[in-house]
Amino acid sequence: MFVGVIFLVLLLLGMPIGFTIGLAGLAGLVSMGGERFLALGVSKLFAGLDSFPFLAMPFFILAGEIMNHIGITQQLMRFAHVLVGHFRGGLAHANMIASVFFAGLTGAATADAAAFGKTLVPAMVEQGYRRDYACAVTAAGSIIGPTIPPSGLMVVYGSLLGVSIGGLFAAGILPGLAICAVCMAIIALGARRNRLPDPEPRASFGTVVRTFSRSLAALIMPVIILGGILGGIVTPTEAASVAVAYAFFLGVAVYRNLSARDLYNMLLSTARITGVIFVIIAFASMLGWWMSFERVPQAIAAAVLAVSENRYVIILLIVGILLLVGMVMDITAILIILAPVLVPLATQIGLEPIHSGIIFVLALNISLMTPPVGACLFVLSSVTGEKLEAIALRLWPFLLAEIGVLLVFAYWEDLALLVPRFLGFA
Repeated sequence: MFVGVIFLVLLLLGMPIGFTIGLAGLAGLVSMGGERFLALGVSKLFAGLDSFPFLAMPFFILAGEIMNHIGITQQLMRFAHVLVGHFRGGLAHANMIASVFFAGLTGAATADAAAFGKTLVPAMVEQGYRRDYACAVTAAGSIIGPTIPPSGLMVVYGSLLGVSIGGLFAAGILPGLAICAVCMAIIALGARRNRLPDPEPRASFGTVVRTFSRSLAALIMPVIILGGILGGIVTPTEAASVAVAYAFFLGVAVYRNLSARDLYNMLLSTARITGVIFVIIAFASMLGWWMSFERVPQAIAAAVLAVSENRYVIILLIVGILLLVGMVMDITAILIILAPVLVPLATQIGLEPIHSGIIFVLALNISLMTPPVGACLFVLSSVTGEKLEAIALRLWPFLLAEIGVLLVFAYWEDLALLVPRFLGFA
């Protein structure tokens, strides 16, 4: 109880989540055995990071940084627009298609939101879209990035729980495509009400081929990553390092717009982002060890089972907990703290670990676009100057649709595990 109070007070005071978790973990160690138990804290910090798959995260981040810098984003957006520009609200549809393409490069929702907030949102406004609507479309599509592999959350989940990261990557493909499809349906259904621009002339076959050829270098990246991992040729960490090498080659030899100074800045940015994530992981491992010692996971599982032992009710409770906590807390921290608590409960009611992982990833990704602390909303508000509350008001149809996708994959196990089973992961 004492540790929980410290955690909540520090969180409400606005302390960074990594240090909030760390101080709560230290308080937990002291409550277990006094000051002499503090020596355990250092070993737990290092043990929490001592996982080879975690190396994939900085490599994927760096690959995305390079791809963004050398202009791959613009090429993918042009190709997406050529494919769907003939629909009413073509740029909004292109935003979603580009998010699918972009997902295979970075696997980060905030990177998607920042890149498209600087490029697609101004283009949409210039063509006649309201800025709050353009931001809402971008926010809705941004979570496709960490759903379709590669995904940092999947790397963390797989590393913590010993679940196949390749299997998780395979399981993320269908939900990511489903999110794209339902969001495009929402755009089409609301086209007249939102007064979206009229359709443009359909691009000729020659234009499609030319645009595709210019985008081919970028589209090969997901093939390298997914093909290598799902084919059993490389591990996720090795695939991430190959992705960096490929992106570096494009920047130096093909596009020739990557300088040593640019690379230095990208390495600094990667170090900052990775450092924040690893601090959270390290401190959360210490807090998680205290929770295991105090049998907190078992107590929470017993409390949930006391509400109902019905499998479908428990799945709904797990989804509800993740969505609610995701509204007020960093999603990486949530994953590290709650996965060891809720996944055994999910296993107890018959869910496979890969299925549980997809539920976690989808729910936490949706939290990136929900106020008050949705990271994608803050990024778009900062980049475009649009008010956060205005974006949130325009976002609710997309939010409800994506929660619907989450529930479909949470309850329909055969669909959620279709691709992993086909590839032999589940």
